[in-house]
Amino acid sequence: MKIILITGASRGIGAATALLAAEAGYAVAVNYCSNAAAAAQVVEKIRAAGGTAAAIQADISREEEVMKLFSETDRLLGRLTVLVNNAGILEHQMRLENMTAARLNRIFAANITGQFICAREAVKRMSTKHGGSGGAIINISSVAAKTGSPNEYLDYAASKGAIDTFTIGLSKEVAEEGIRVNGVRPGFIATDIHAAGGEPGRVERLKSSIPLKRGGSAAEVAEAVLWLASDKAGYSTGTFIDVSGGR
Repeated sequence: MKIILITGASRGIGAATALLAAEAGYAVAVNYCSNAAAAAQVVEKIRAAGGTAAAIQADISREEEVMKLFSETDRLLGRLTVLVNNAGILEHQMRLENMTAARLNRIFAANITGQFICAREAVKRMSTKHGGSGGAIINISSVAAKTGSPNEYLDYAASKGAIDTFTIGLSKEVAEEGIRVNGVRPGFIATDIHAAGGEPGRVERLKSSIPLKRGGSAAEVAEAVLWLASDKAGYSTGTFIDVSGGR
């Protein structure tokens, strides 16, 4: 059985990806940071449908917790096949002149360093150089990496720009070791991350500026992730799928 670890999988895009992965036959490691109840609901839905899943707590901005996350995935499910680097945070909308170093460090620790460390541990398990049988890493970026998200989330956008560069570089670093590394850039997806930024109705406000004139769903992003994880994308590495309604 193929084994997929999805960080930040208790809600939104992560939860939708976990459910779709289970439908596709993966055993799913459902990582969460603090919402144990939500993660348990995702696991219960998967098990109720006959799938295999385990909820594993870890704050990916902390290296020791990432180590625990991967060792628990090994113990509970087995050797990893796919990593979805989905976990990420944003903070309240503001301009640069109001941002503190503490805020920037929180954003970058969760959205950049955490993704690097998770990918590092995945490579150790997947790489043919380390006795693995290959695998796939999908990094969840954002259309903000291209727009810059001025006046709202400059720090978040910059962190996702870093993830784009990371995706390209890592894809070349491990291509000969059986690992494909790709990215998905969601944009204007109806999830509760917008509430964390202080504007729950952000997608509704901006939908008229989107060529498709609507926000996207987490399930639509999950479809792109699962395609990149699959053998159908066997010749795709270092590339991105934008799920952003044309923006």
